[in-house]
This record gives sequence, C-alpha cells and structure tokens, in this order.
Amino acid sequence: MIKRTLAVLALATAPALPAAPAAVEGFTHVKTVGDIAEYRLDANGLQVLLLPDHSAPVITFMVTYRVGSRNEVTGTTGATHLLEHLMFKGSANFNKEKGTKVDQILDPIGATNNATTSIDRTNYYETFGSEHLPIVVQMEADRLRGLLLREDDRRPEMTVVRNEFERGENNPIQSLFKEIGAAAYIAHPYHHSTIGWRSDIEKVSIEKLREFYDTFYWPDNATVTVIGDFTAENALGLIRQYYGTIPKSPHPIPQLYTEEPEQTGPRRVVVKRAGQLGVVGIAHKIPAGTHPDYPAVQVLSTILGSGKNSRLYRALTDKSISTGVFALPRFAHDPMLHYIFVPLAPGATHDQAEKAALAEVERVKHDGVTAEEVKNAISQLVASTAFQRDGSFAIAAQLNEAIAVGDWTLYYTLDEATKKVTPADVQRVANLYFNEDQSTTGWFIPVMPAAAPKPAAQ
Repeated sequence: MIKRTLAVLALATAPALPAAPAAVEGFTHVKTVGDIAEYRLDANGLQVLLLPDHSAPVITFMVTYRVGSRNEVTGTTGATHLLEHLMFKGSANFNKEKGTKVDQILDPIGATNNATTSIDRTNYYETFGSEHLPIVVQMEADRLRGLLLREDDRRPEMTVVRNEFERGENNPIQSLFKEIGAAAYIAHPYHHSTIGWRSDIEKVSIEKLREFYDTFYWPDNATVTVIGDFTAENALGLIRQYYGTIPKSPHPIPQLYTEEPEQTGPRRVVVKRAGQLGVVGIAHKIPAGTHPDYPAVQVLSTILGSGKNSRLYRALTDKSISTGVFALPRFAHDPMLHYIFVPLAPGATHDQAEKAALAEVERVKHDGVTAEEVKNAISQLVASTAFQRDGSFAIAAQLNEAIAVGDWTLYYTLDEATKKVTPADVQRVANLYFNEDQSTTGWFIPVMPAAAPKPAAQ
C-alpha cells in the first residue's frame, strides 16, 4: 500500500517527460502538459484528455460538460441538477425497457459510477476494470444526445431533488451559505444556488429541461477524460467510434456575458430557523480560479482557517467562541467568494464571533503574516493536492474542477504558482479583496419551534 501511494503521489506531483502523442486518424493533438495529452475530435470538437497509468488494471472515464448553475436563469434554476438525475433514466440504446439501463450495465461489471453538478460544470463518471472500456464509452456517448427525457421520469425524480433541497434548508451552514450567495450576487447567476429554488424544482416542465439539454449537451461543450490502464490508440479509437458520429452543436453554445457590478457597501442577511446553535458567515469577493491572485488567496485562507494552528481557530475555537471555525475560497470560472464560517459555541454571541473573526482579518491586513506561516500553508496545500489525487478517479476529479474554471492545465500550474506565494503577496490580497465594502455577512439565528396550542378545557 505504501509503495502504491508513493507511486500515485509521484504521478500527481512530478510529471515525466511527455510521451510522443498518439497519431490516430480523426484526432488533432492539441498539447501535452506533464503526463496529460489533450486531443480534439475533428468531427465535432470534443475535447479529450488522456493520462495512461498501468499500475493497476483500472480506468476512470469522466465526461465534464461546461454547464452548471451559472448557466441558469429564473424559471430554470436547478435545471442542470435535475437534468443530471434524468441522465440516469435512459437513452436511446441504454434503457430499462431493453434491460440496458446504466445500473444494469455497470453493476454486473463491478463499476462505480455517479455524477455531480456545481456552479460551472456537470460531470458523469465511471471507474471499472480496464477491459470494460468499450461499453462505458458507448453508454456515455449514447446519453450525450440520445437521452429519452420522459415526464414519467421527471415527476418522481423531482421529489428526490426536492428532498435534497429540504435537507439543505435544515442545515444551518448550508442554508446560510445559500443566503449569503444570493445577497452577494445581484446580477451574476452565481446568485442562484446549484440546487435551485423550490418552485423551479417543482414546476419546471419536461419541455424546458429538453430545451436546456438541447442547448448545452453537445460534444463541443464537453471534455472526456480517461485515466488509467489503457493505450492512447485504443481509447481514441473507441471515442472516435462512438462519439465521432455525433454532430457538433448546430448553434453557438451560449456564453455568459453578465458581469457582477462593483459592490459599493457591505451587505447583511439574517436567517432565523429551527436549530440549536447559531452560525456567523462572512464572505468577500475574490477573483476567478484562473486569476494570478488566486494562489495567494488560497494561502491566506489556509493561514486564517485551516487546522488547529490557524489564526481563526486560535482566536475563536481556543477561546470557546466557536466549535470549529473554517475558511473556504471557491475555485470558480468567474469572480466568486471566500467564506469564513463560525459555528457558535454555547454561550457565545453572534456579535462577539463576528468581531473576533474580523479582527484576525484586519490583523493580517495591517501586520502581514510570517514567512513560517506562508511556508506551512503552502506545505498544507501542496500535500492536500497530492493526497486528493490518490487513484484514477481522484485524478480525474481534480482535472474536472480545472476544466470547469476554464483551464485544465491548472491541474499542474496552480500548485507551482502556490509555491511561489510570499508573505507580501498574502498581505496584498488581504488588503485588496478582504474589504468591508465587498463583504456579505450572514447570521443564522436558531429559533425554537412554536409550541402546539393546548387543547381547550372540556
């Protein structure tokens, strides 16, 4: 196990000299960065990323569609996520009537599979024994344009999605996360949470979902990533066989051009719901994941809120103000938010927690951070990246996020840029982005449910 882990870490962090690109008719080799080769299927513009790894007879096949909740508008919020669920309900050649539904194909071969939706992308993936690559490629290609999209499937699946929505509403941090995002963004569709609004989940028609599918689900809006035990020639041949007959989109894929206007003052939200303890959330506008300042923001976030040695933990958790503070910079296609969440310890107040958290931010802005703090934060981030790439699926998942923000080569270059961050960089981005006028603060205030009325005396 130790040897396997070391081999995977070496694969993830120390790219070897690029192998010669495969020469397969119908494909153009675009570039090779590290061990990953990018190809384009000439017939329809499908992007393909290949990373062979013969250390185990396993393959992960992932399809990333460049569509997420940022592509939704009022009336179709949550459509990307609901459509993700319906992608498992049957396509032209893979459906329950033929005994070839996704799970009927994948379960017998021991494959694991799932899908996820986020703000900038949707992805579908399978991990399986390498001998089963042909059937997986065929199945994914079939549902790219052959999805059945039936009302009889939408109705029951809507209730599943609505249950997910309700679970989020009952979680203090998740509900505050959603409310802060909705207040922070007034023009850009990051205003909408990925799950969507309840009324849209319940009422969106199958025709609207079909329209959404026909707008975004095309080869030239997708990336196929193959990681594991295969040869480039074989994988590309299968992809050409099953994807090559699918036309590119007959219309330009709509590109989002809405930009969030400059925020000119702090915003605040309060959520009062049933619960036990309060939460304070503080968000600041930060640049997109492709921006050169993003690595320094990551380092700042780690210094503030990652682990028991972080500044916020020492200032809040160690002093019994919080049960466990954490910080999170969103890695996104467009400018997004950095979050600080402070779940309150018993007896602590919202005002006390907010002031203590902001005091630590101000301390960084005025006094900076130490070289030792930066060194430790970089070590944490680089180690986290390495361990998050343990295995073919983990590598594909990391690539998926880089694809979503607009540049898959960030898989390699983000860590390299992070290693170059200095204390001066951290203080600079703290002053540039962590300002009151571009902040949104939320309080989750727990309330006791109203007692049932006593029965009238007889």
